[in-house]
Amino acid sequence: MTLLPEEPAILEVRHAVRRWIAAHAPDGEIAVGLSGGADSLALTAAAAAEARSVCALVVDHRLQPGSADVADEAAARARALGCASAEVLPVDVTGSGGLEAAARQARYRALDAARGTRPVLLGHTLDDQAETVLLGLSRGSGGRSIWGMSAYDSPWGRPLLDVKRAVTRQACAELGLSPHEDPHNASPDFVRVRLRTEVLPLLEDVLGGGVAGALARTGEHLREEGAVLDAMAADAEAKVVVNGEIDAALLVLSAPPVRRRVLRSWLLAAGARGLGDTQLRAVDDLVARWRGQGQVAIGGGTPDARLVVRRRRGRLNVGLDDRRRV
Repeated sequence: MTLLPEEPAILEVRHAVRRWIAAHAPDGEIAVGLSGGADSLALTAAAAAEARSVCALVVDHRLQPGSADVADEAAARARALGCASAEVLPVDVTGSGGLEAAARQARYRALDAARGTRPVLLGHTLDDQAETVLLGLSRGSGGRSIWGMSAYDSPWGRPLLDVKRAVTRQACAELGLSPHEDPHNASPDFVRVRLRTEVLPLLEDVLGGGVAGALARTGEHLREEGAVLDAMAADAEAKVVVNGEIDAALLVLSAPPVRRRVLRSWLLAAGARGLGDTQLRAVDDLVARWRGQGQVAIGGGTPDARLVVRRRRGRLNVGLDDRRRV
């Protein structure tokens, strides 16, 4: 463990990490995702002081000139802060969904491959949580989309969800550390950056402050309530799914939020992809508003055939469309 100055900001970060370790990793063996920015740097310092053994994992996305030097410097800082090891993970950022999504997917794959059996702590703060809830709200996909992030979604740990971004910056100042400033974090080309620099400050000004905390608490309340509904849906699913098909007469007896959770779980297990609220409600209509309507197409399937849901003889089944796409 590393000795750190007992200043207010770094103590707040340390206490958050200490609580997380006690709850989720009592053996004290953890990894930390380190970018070199203020949030992950303060997290790494606190983890080195609180955990028995810390492995720092630094992902080099190779999207900017000099990124390898930035990654090497972050790894060196991790060792100086007391981490048992620090590893740089170069990745290739490719794929659909835009640069931001592709970089995130590449980062998580690399961290998961390198962590061994350790949970990986990530530097998401209360401000990041507020941004996540706002993004989910903009999608209009129901309560699940505005749950925000969990403190522990194995193997990913987020001890700082109750800590503001300003605190992690102050913690770095208290430690005499100069965080790396990623140019992407100031680019208006990314939705999250505009939420951070334009939308949330405006909301704070108009509504008199406390918006980030209120959004984070809203996500937490919805996540707790959602867990109860998920448990009810699991019980219902065990009763209404027969040989891979759904007995509509039984499912219609469930409350709408439970019913749609059953359908969502069933569809995902059948290979559905990109399942949105509109598609889910159309499938729900086959149960609760049956008028003899035809099949409902959902995301998934093959290049030659769509994945569709049909109702036949009182049961819902999911499979590939009989007709080839034109």
